[in-house]
Amino acid sequence: MPRPLCLTEVFLIKKVAMKYSLCGPWLAAVLLASSLAFGATGTEQTAKPPAEALAALTTPDDLVVEQVLAEPNIRQPLFIDFDERGRMWVVEYLQYPFPAGLKILSEDKFLRATYDKVPPPPPNHFRGLDQITIHEDTNGDGSFDRHKTFLDGLNIVTSFARGRGGVWVLNPPYLLFYPDRDGDDVPDGDPEVHLQGFGLEDTHSCANNLRWGPDGWLYACQGSTVSGDIVRPGLDKKPVHSMGQLIWRYHPETRRYEIFAEGGGNAFGLEIDSAGRVYSGYNGGDTRGFHYVQGGYYLKGFSKHGPLSNPFAFGYFPAMKHAAVPRFTHAFIIYEGGALPERYEGKLFGVAPLQSHVVMSELRPDGSSFATTDSGHAITSSDDWFRPVNITAGPDGAIYVCDMYEAQIAHLRHHEGKIDTGSGRIYRIRSRGHSAIAGSDESKQSSRFNLGQLSSAELVQTLSHHNKWFRRTALRILGDRKDRSVLPALQDMLRSQTDQRALEALWAINLCGGFDDSLATQALAHVNPLVRGWAVRLLGDPGKASSETAARLASLAQSEAYVAVRSQLASTARRLPAEQGLPIVSRLLAHEEDLDDIHLPLLLWWAIEAKADADREAVLELAGEPEFWQRPIVTKHLLHRLMRRYAAAGSRKDLVTCAKLLNLAPDNEHRQLLMRGFEEAYQGRPLAGLPDELVEAMSKVSGQSLTLALRQGKPEAVEQALSVIADDKADGNQRLQYVQLFGEVRQAKCVPVLVDLVRRTADDGLRTAALAALESYNDPSIPGVVLEKYGQFTDEVRGVAQSLLASRQASTLALLEAVEAGRIDPQSIPLDVVRKLTVHRDPRVAALIAKHWGNIDGATTAEMQQQIARLTETIGASSGSPYSGKKLFTANCAKCHTLFGQGGQIGPDLTSYKRDDVPNMLVNIVNPSAEVREGFETYQAVTDDGRIVSGFLVDRDNQVVVLRGADGQNVTLAHEQIEELLPQRKSLMPEGVLAKLSEQDVRDLFAYLRSTQPLND
Repeated sequence: MPRPLCLTEVFLIKKVAMKYSLCGPWLAAVLLASSLAFGATGTEQTAKPPAEALAALTTPDDLVVEQVLAEPNIRQPLFIDFDERGRMWVVEYLQYPFPAGLKILSEDKFLRATYDKVPPPPPNHFRGLDQITIHEDTNGDGSFDRHKTFLDGLNIVTSFARGRGGVWVLNPPYLLFYPDRDGDDVPDGDPEVHLQGFGLEDTHSCANNLRWGPDGWLYACQGSTVSGDIVRPGLDKKPVHSMGQLIWRYHPETRRYEIFAEGGGNAFGLEIDSAGRVYSGYNGGDTRGFHYVQGGYYLKGFSKHGPLSNPFAFGYFPAMKHAAVPRFTHAFIIYEGGALPERYEGKLFGVAPLQSHVVMSELRPDGSSFATTDSGHAITSSDDWFRPVNITAGPDGAIYVCDMYEAQIAHLRHHEGKIDTGSGRIYRIRSRGHSAIAGSDESKQSSRFNLGQLSSAELVQTLSHHNKWFRRTALRILGDRKDRSVLPALQDMLRSQTDQRALEALWAINLCGGFDDSLATQALAHVNPLVRGWAVRLLGDPGKASSETAARLASLAQSEAYVAVRSQLASTARRLPAEQGLPIVSRLLAHEEDLDDIHLPLLLWWAIEAKADADREAVLELAGEPEFWQRPIVTKHLLHRLMRRYAAAGSRKDLVTCAKLLNLAPDNEHRQLLMRGFEEAYQGRPLAGLPDELVEAMSKVSGQSLTLALRQGKPEAVEQALSVIADDKADGNQRLQYVQLFGEVRQAKCVPVLVDLVRRTADDGLRTAALAALESYNDPSIPGVVLEKYGQFTDEVRGVAQSLLASRQASTLALLEAVEAGRIDPQSIPLDVVRKLTVHRDPRVAALIAKHWGNIDGATTAEMQQQIARLTETIGASSGSPYSGKKLFTANCAKCHTLFGQGGQIGPDLTSYKRDDVPNMLVNIVNPSAEVREGFETYQAVTDDGRIVSGFLVDRDNQVVVLRGADGQNVTLAHEQIEELLPQRKSLMPEGVLAKLSEQDVRDLFAYLRSTQPLND
């Protein structure tokens, strides 16, 4: 059991919690985590010298652990890799946890920081303490006796990868390339920035563990408590936005960046096994990590880390199954080095810094994925300072472990400065009785080697090596050279071999530029399923295949017996155009054996969903296949998701698609499955705004519901609905739905009932809906009642009332006369509403507006520039509280804007907006009409009965136009009603939003606006 914290430690943690306004369950979690972090003994230990720390380690009898590096030659090792000469390269993470040159403006309770600036890239960067060092065994005795520095002065560098004529360095927010063509360990010049935008909010989990995939892409992780806004300098204008954990990859030659899979744990540590499968660990319990497939969505801490980027994912993959175990960590390898005893081959070795051990697990198939079972420990320690944080396999077939060697490894304590940057060790686990000299088990291979000096033909031979390290390094060098002269030998290897050598040959052919349709045809028919699966993946990477190859993929989807290949076919189908991808999906749906597979049903859904909007006719064509409706995967997993997807999107086009799906369904049982998805999408939403086609299709499913009958204008339904509205004891949601429907179906009988509801109800939701519905009716009784009750309305209701009164000339004049008579304060009417009143061309209207508001054109550009300068100075003068800012956002902005899934839908969703650009945000807030975002342009419609409706265009088709006003209400207008529809220059967003806030309020609001992930109160 972990020892209890002493009173001093408890006081320190509580003091930190008070500093950051933290309490309750979070504090309890911190106390528990900090207790665990001090180790499992009853007394706090002190640091041991390297030799004593080594003596505290134990291993199984057939293994030996050796200390190969320690301080002062190495400090705070975070990442290790070996070059083609067998030299060890190490990231020394000395700058952690605070980036040099940056000022923290605010932090949330997860210690996610907002900084005052984005650090510039090298060579004009803020110099930090991090470095990449090289360590060499010069005499082959297993001891690293020569040490040099490749780069220093780095600032939060997490990993690197050698190749393509230099060294790729992951130094968030940048992916840098340092050229070193001559391989003299001295960069040839300044680095090139290939990617920028990796978040630095939490240096405990920023982008990490860069490494080559066998396909020639660089793969890496992004941790849970950072975000990404990735651009390729000089190429991209719009960033790829992400929140939280994921696996990403980058192709240096084609300059393509993409998210490989989204979600997972606090992804730190990346493993790619000999089959090319991708894994990362998990910093929670009851699992050893995640197996990532291309295009997958995975479990994440949703409330803490934000939603998945695809709102229509409708599901995600769990971690690999495992027995209940304590909190693990992130980094592991699957051992395939061939030098440890046979029982360790293929076993998972994972570092667990909280428990101060290295655990071992067995992998076993779990459908198209894996599950794990623990089988012991490779290292345990009686020294609580043993903090293994990363692990890799070397050219000698041994396993190497990075030990930061700290009294504790708790995130919070590191931020309090409780970290020893002077310590660090690296250990080697090898077979007992087996020499540590690299390559000593190969009689023809010297203990010192350099794969870079081998010919390309010799590298091809190395692809048959029993140690994955040699195979993967040879692949990387072949990818550097792109020597097509070895293609015949590689093609022969692919044809003649059936084991791992065939897969290595396929990868090498691809890296050397020989993967084409002819080669793909051979690979798709290969006896080795791993070759077939990788051929499928490589064909999908460009995003389009030839028609002949696409046909072969569809044929393979029908006949493929190996579940992992079918899994990759589903992933690839998503990437291909609809005309190529959906035939693959259609054939995969026939595999009833995949009905309950851990991955395939959702992969098939995501392949269809990717085409649901741009290629909806192709999706409907798929659904038009009679056999589609008979597939068990379709009925169990897809039908409700497909209907839900279109219903959730909610445009008229989407809702008409829902109707088409209902009409395609062969029987009522399938229509019921579709309606399940529709009901999921419309949970808590009224059935208002449905197109006639959908109403008619739904009536075939559920019988003649009152809602549908009302939409069809049946007199008895109108009477029944009005009686429900008038009944204060009736269900509130039902009353609300009927009120909203009367705003669309336009039944004059409803006006007295709705007017009476406005007059007497105390329910703001009902009153708002009634006012919005009454806007559709040109009835002289309406303005008087609205003005009579106007003073009793809440601000939200008053906004809808203002829209109603401003919509027609007679009611506008009535409103202005009330202002003239002193019954309504002119300052209570927002400027955007007053401007709307001017649309009515009436002398009396113009005179009253001039009298009470004067010039309403707005501030001049010069005045706005002065406001922006003043606010910029205010924001930069001191820090703000994002938690106070969240309350201000909720009160002032959330009616219109969504941030992290919360708020209104009148204006743009700010979640993926570039919110670290304070000057640009200020321009858009102070002068919202300066630049109106695409899709939020304001339109004004004039109807045939004199109504004026303003708002941004939500939807339109050949029957209706839908506008959403500043009050948040959608107004649906039939084309035959509209006399004029014109774009407007002004934004719906009012000016002067910040004018009523204090300087500290402004700082707090912007602290929240610059948060990169959700705040948990």
